[in-house]
Amino acid sequence: MQRRRIRTALAATALPVLLVAAACGQPGPAAAPDAPAPDLTRFHDQQVAFGPCAPYATDPAGRAAFANDRFDCARVEVPLDYADPDGPRAQVALLRMKARGERIGSLVVNPGGPGGSGMNHVATSGPAWDGTPIGERFDVIGFDPRGVGATTPRVDCFTDAEDDRDEGFNGTLVPEDVPDERAAGAIAERCADSAGGAQALAHIGTRETVQDMDVLRAVLGDEQLSFLGYSYGTELGAVYAETFPDRVRAMLLDGAVDPELSPVEFTVSQAKGIQGAFDGMVAQCTGAPDCPLGTDPARAVEAYHALLRPLQDEPLPTADGRGLSYEDAVTGVFSGMYAEFLWPAVVQGLRDAAAGRGDGLLALHDIYAQRGPDGHYGGLIESFRAIRCMDWPRRTPAEQADLLQQVRAAAPMMDDGRPVTETQHECAAWPEPPSRTGPFITGDVDVPPVLVTSVTGDPATPHQGGISMARVLGGTLLTVDGAQHGSALIGLSPCVDRIATDYLVDLALPPADARCTLPTGA
Repeated sequence: MQRRRIRTALAATALPVLLVAAACGQPGPAAAPDAPAPDLTRFHDQQVAFGPCAPYATDPAGRAAFANDRFDCARVEVPLDYADPDGPRAQVALLRMKARGERIGSLVVNPGGPGGSGMNHVATSGPAWDGTPIGERFDVIGFDPRGVGATTPRVDCFTDAEDDRDEGFNGTLVPEDVPDERAAGAIAERCADSAGGAQALAHIGTRETVQDMDVLRAVLGDEQLSFLGYSYGTELGAVYAETFPDRVRAMLLDGAVDPELSPVEFTVSQAKGIQGAFDGMVAQCTGAPDCPLGTDPARAVEAYHALLRPLQDEPLPTADGRGLSYEDAVTGVFSGMYAEFLWPAVVQGLRDAAAGRGDGLLALHDIYAQRGPDGHYGGLIESFRAIRCMDWPRRTPAEQADLLQQVRAAAPMMDDGRPVTETQHECAAWPEPPSRTGPFITGDVDVPPVLVTSVTGDPATPHQGGISMARVLGGTLLTVDGAQHGSALIGLSPCVDRIATDYLVDLALPPADARCTLPTGA
């Protein structure tokens, strides 16, 4: 939505810096077709000592949630590079809520992102599952993928002060504003330094996390994996299913990434989804006389820009003295498009902005950016960029400009009014090329029955992605009428939760035409 110029990296880092190991977007050397699989026995057979979770918390909210005595935590050792299991190691942190009753096995959970903390997610969602068949029958496991939270390697490319000054990565769909190769090199060096070096940074990606998940399965004592993945977690689950099809017991994929779209096509589809959510909010808002976007839906985007674009030159005051910048304002609005129940907060934030106060939209920004009351930012956005640097092809400056134009065409609300220019891709100087160059799954592998749940009005992973995921994996689709990102086992729809629970516990799939509905405003 905004084009945040990354400039602190230039001031703080001497160059030259990391160089790309191969031409951008080209695959690295492939293993010989008949090369034997590495022996991972010592990793699968390791004994893991669970203990109190407090030392694993990486933010104040985590410290409070992790204090629950229903949880225990541990770290599992894995190869940093699975092609070199005798080389350096990574450590994957996990949080467990043990089954209260007759145990089926473990249920491994990923909340999405990429960059979301599974530990934090289970720590906050676990109490709601505790009295349900999920908590009765499964050890519920949340893990932090590589680059995230309590796992090492972890990325933290920018300081909290730099993020406060809008000098880090943006959290929206708009390409980063990296002015030149020197700036791109500085970004790569900063991220590598935070991760523990170039080799560590180059092994933070979906491919490695999927391998880590199989080590977790073995260490937890499960012959087959039961998995619950939200959003990007559906991509993780799908890749695992095609990589280890005989090791899948159950796989519930909620809010699917579309496996049939390129990264650019997927980003543009998300922009269309966000604009659709904005238009839905506008339709509600403009029916009221005090709507800050006026009473004419056709002119709401124009009114929105007239309200927020002046913040590019003059931030709005806030009670904490930080001020509301344009970048933070539009990120706050963007975050509110993820669920219909957040629309009133966005409208109130825009109303406050029209009155000269920035606190409402800044609060929405802070939730999305994981900024705590102590001023510390969570690592979601930086982890997202690092993981996608190893997953997705790198765009040329011309392709960057083209993507920006496509995003603006799909979502006029994301047009900041500034000229479209050619910029460097934020991953241009990453130490290795991406680990994949094609679709994340192929559909060529027979996998056990998978359940995909998809909301018709999901703005972040549009409904077509759920349709495509179910088709490619040969799974069953549960269609959910509503307007928000995700629906499974979050307590909003008894219909969805019953079907999801029946599948995970009993492997019972719904009819092919099954349909549920989220309550209005959910």
